[in-house]
Amino acid sequence: MTDMTGHHRSLLGTSSPRLRARRRAEWRLRAYGITAITVAGLALFTLLWSVLSQAATSITESYLTLPVTLSANELGLDDTATPNDILRADFSGLTKDVLKEQFPSIKGRTAKRELYDLVSSGASFELATKASLNPALIGQTIEYPFLASDATDLYLKGEYGALVESPTKGNLTITLDDDAVTVTSTADDFATALLTVKKHLLGDAADLRRKAARQDNAAQVYAQRAETADTDKEREKNSAKAKKSAANRDKLLAQARALEIRASQTEGTEELDDENRSMLINVAGGWIKLTKLDRARASGTVLTETRAVTDVADWSLYMTDLPEAARKISDTQIAAIETLRVQGQVDRVFNWRFFTSADSREPELAGIWGATVGSFWTMLVTFLLAFPIGVSAAVYLEEFAPRNKFTDFVEVNINNLAAVPSIVFGLLGLSVFLGIFGVPRSAPLAGGIVLALMTLPTIIIASRAALKAVPPSIRDAALGVGASRLQTTFHHVLPLAMPGVLTGTIIGMAQALGETAPLIMIGMVAFIVDIPGGITDSASVLPVQVFRWSDFPERAFEAKTGAAICVLLLFLVVMNAVAILLRRRFERRW
Repeated sequence: MTDMTGHHRSLLGTSSPRLRARRRAEWRLRAYGITAITVAGLALFTLLWSVLSQAATSITESYLTLPVTLSANELGLDDTATPNDILRADFSGLTKDVLKEQFPSIKGRTAKRELYDLVSSGASFELATKASLNPALIGQTIEYPFLASDATDLYLKGEYGALVESPTKGNLTITLDDDAVTVTSTADDFATALLTVKKHLLGDAADLRRKAARQDNAAQVYAQRAETADTDKEREKNSAKAKKSAANRDKLLAQARALEIRASQTEGTEELDDENRSMLINVAGGWIKLTKLDRARASGTVLTETRAVTDVADWSLYMTDLPEAARKISDTQIAAIETLRVQGQVDRVFNWRFFTSADSREPELAGIWGATVGSFWTMLVTFLLAFPIGVSAAVYLEEFAPRNKFTDFVEVNINNLAAVPSIVFGLLGLSVFLGIFGVPRSAPLAGGIVLALMTLPTIIIASRAALKAVPPSIRDAALGVGASRLQTTFHHVLPLAMPGVLTGTIIGMAQALGETAPLIMIGMVAFIVDIPGGITDSASVLPVQVFRWSDFPERAFEAKTGAAICVLLLFLVVMNAVAILLRRRFERRW
């Protein structure tokens, strides 16, 4: 007994290090798995967060509500005007007149053009459509919400910064001289603004010193070339260039020192330009833009209607986050928008237009519905072609085809086609289907054929794998009771393999839905403003729409791009959910 106990202790002693090593290996494997899942989850969260944050500003759209008198005389209409006549009337001019009546103090060609740009170019057309559908509105004055332009909408959403109010202590006196204005405060209310301007001078001085350093380097290079020159002519030429660069250096340094001296002084008058943050005063219901200021006195121009006042305590001084040169919206537009906002004439509503409209050159008018319908028609063509052909090919190769060199050759090529770059299928569609068979360009029919060819290998491989997974006993039992091979395949084997077949099909179609390169090759990158009504109409698709919007220079299209990506991801989630439901519906256990 003692010997047996000792023997067991010796075994435990020798196996304990191995047991600990095995447990450590299991722990490391578990840690690697948790780490991999965590990293994948963080990557997914980062992707979704970046897309959703980018798309957030496209959820709402802005409107400017203004009183509009639909005068028949101004629109050039008579008593016999039809709805088509109303639709063709000059509502664009009427919209401009409404804005001018709202802000009569905004004058000059540039300022008026900026005023007109507050509303979308499609707002007048929408007003014309409303009047044509209800001709009784002609002659009436209505409160009409004009769709804001992309720049106005982005400003209202804070994309161009906000107006930062500076505290004021003194009373303000305004003296007007046409469009020029002089404002005087009883306190040093402009000292903070003056300090901001002087800080900007230090930035300008730093830029000048960098330029001076480059001129100094040039002077040294030319001086060295003059020393090593082989001829007197070359020496004189390089010496002259060295002196010129040195003179430019000294000039730039002198300018930088002058700016630094001005920046160090708390007194003195400074001018504001487009590179400075804008200084705006709101007083007596109007807005003034400052162009020159010192601690208690400033000069500027009238942006919106302002009257001369004396010793007013109710006034505000604002500073923009960005200088006028760094944003698309001007100070005149900011003054007009803020005036409308104070009067309660600015509204933000849910952006249904994005989900119900087709594409447009104007960001505020662009929608995703046209590309969504185009994707639906394209995927329908893809499914109707790829599913029956792919499943039939898989059934034949797996259940009926003899094993010989020809079928081996076909199988190898199917596997190779699954790895072919998608753009090759686009080239095939461009040269064969469009060039030879005359399939309509930029149509869901052409896109569906190309994507079906690209999806076929995936469907065939997945379907064959699903057919192989069916136990041989199913086939043997069916054949044993007298069923033919055809009956065995279609009555027993294929129904049992259908969950795997459907899963592979939808995964292949989901991959095809995200493809862009082959569709660009067959012309589906064209600008399409109409919603397609069939497979032969010109259309775009969701991934191509994302590609086009991401390439547009307008900043508002950035949010549209993010929103379109969200719609595309939702499309993919729905397709995968359908795959799961179909798999559970047809799944059988044995």
